[in-house]
Amino acid sequence: LAQVWPRLAEDWRRKQLEYTWQRAMTGWHAPFDQVTADALDWVLASLNLSDPALRARLLALYDELPAFAEVPGVLAQLQKAGHRLAILSNGSPRMLQRATRAAGLTPWIERSLSVDAVRKFKTAPEAYQLGPDRFGVAAKDMLFVSSNGWDVCGAAWFGYQTFWVNRPNAPLEELGVTPNGIGRSLNDLLTYIGKGETT
Repeated sequence: LAQVWPRLAEDWRRKQLEYTWQRAMTGWHAPFDQVTADALDWVLASLNLSDPALRARLLALYDELPAFAEVPGVLAQLQKAGHRLAILSNGSPRMLQRATRAAGLTPWIERSLSVDAVRKFKTAPEAYQLGPDRFGVAAKDMLFVSSNGWDVCGAAWFGYQTFWVNRPNAPLEELGVTPNGIGRSLNDLLTYIGKGETT
């Protein structure tokens, strides 16, 4: 597995995203845990791997992913400063609950918003509309933070202020969008907000 893991991981994420975009465009929605499993099955087949125990273990990892080291401290500071924090995710409610708990982030997250509520994956406008609908605040007055460049673009097109956590120092997406702020970690988000760039 060690020899094929880099390809497996890369292809799994790519296929997972492709399936969400295809389903968003066509209206053939399915819960994200199913999409994730379908993507994994495709990759395992492409690598000629047939191991039910391996499949189960890889899917279970989604319930165990740790947060980056700085994340809990940054969320605690943001909450203390009066910012309301929420997750807006393609993940199903069950996945979000388990992942948030496993990462130790539950104390600082006011709401976890799943696109299951609208049956449309990001970057569909209906998915981004969940934020304004749940908080009663216009998108232009909210800050959308993501480590995914494509997600930042979708949120910016919708009308959010955006901050891109660009950990790998990747180039900007060629989609005509420049985030309001960019950093290499969530610590840089604190600096950005501290400069008064956003409320």
